Amino acid sequence: MENESMESDILEALEDLGYKGPLLEDGALMHAVSAGATSPEFTKLCAWLVSELKLFCKLEENVQATNSPNEAEGFQLEMSGLLAEMNCPYTSLTSGDVTKRLLVKRNCLLLLTYLISELEATRMLCVNNPPKTTQAGKGSSSSGSEVFQELKGICIALGMSKPPATITMLQFFSGIEKKLKEMLSKVPQNHVGKPLLSKQLGPSHWEKIEAINQAISNEYDVRRKMLIKRLDVTVQSFGWSERAKSRSDKLGLVYQPKRAALASKSLISVAHLLAARQDLSKILRTSSGSIREKSVCAVNKVLMGRVPDRGGRPNEIEPPPPEMPPWQKRPDGPQQQGGGRGGGRGGYEQSYGGRGGYDQRGGYDQRGGYDHGGGRG
Repeated sequence: MENESMESDILEALEDLGYKGPLLEDGALMHAVSAGATSPEFTKLCAWLVSELKLFCKLEENVQATNSPNEAEGFQLEMSGLLAEMNCPYTSLTSGDVTKRLLVKRNCLLLLTYLISELEATRMLCVNNPPKTTQAGKGSSSSGSEVFQELKGICIALGMSKPPATITMLQFFSGIEKKLKEMLSKVPQNHVGKPLLSKQLGPSHWEKIEAINQAISNEYDVRRKMLIKRLDVTVQSFGWSERAKSRSDKLGLVYQPKRAALASKSLISVAHLLAARQDLSKILRTSSGSIREKSVCAVNKVLMGRVPDRGGRPNEIEPPPPEMPPWQKRPDGPQQQGGGRGGGRGGYEQSYGGRGGYDQRGGYDQRGGYDHGGGRG
């Protein structure tokens, strides 16, 4: 009953927030929540909520939607980082095995409830102070959608004038095609090159290509974040010395601008596949002349002198001495007349250092003890 109540509240809130996805259908939300992080639809809903939050909040962590159940672990790691940044108060979402938290139905419902409540609160707080992107979008059409910006860039690059408002999309793209053919006729025949993708693809193929690109981009983002973190840690270690502490400000002025230019997200899209030419498939060695012209620097001309041999070769290392001496047979001590305990003990003392025990100090045997004296009488 409690889960059903949470489901109805979530669906009602999603409609109020403007969500138009497939999870608004009957039973779709509970089916996705039951699968948790292994459901691509559930991850898409979480990614949409996070993207809406990022319009109002300055969040560093990001969450990407998945395309298959195999990406569930990466999604949970990203969500864990986001919840830690947002100081999520629910311990069931922030503690325990990070790869199993969002495989529990109740935790998934709790996560959606938390993200929805945060989004509702931020929108309420920003009513009187909307983001600049929203204000710009409500203004003139010159700063409209991303598609409009791309089409505007094409017109500027081709030198085309602003199209009239009454033109249809078919007429607009026909004008672009005509302009492209006109410009290509003025350049050499192989100036642009042949496209790398020469086959005609249908809608299903483009969906698969988009899914493949998204999966590769997600993996690239994780790898790039790891490398950037290693860079930050390495640069931070440079400031541990006493000499570097006095120059931390200079180090920050040099490093921070370069660090800010390193984006953690991939900008490669399907459009790059369409624009790729056949020369992109040619693999050039990093030592080739054309590559070295751009990568050569003064460090390459520095020659290292002779360095001391630090050893470390296993075939040159002597084996360590044994931890215990080898076992040896006890040597026999000198035989004494009368035998008895004194003689045996004397042999023991002589074989291990000859400390001069009872036998040598004139013990029982020398005094005429039990063995030689025939008793007390």
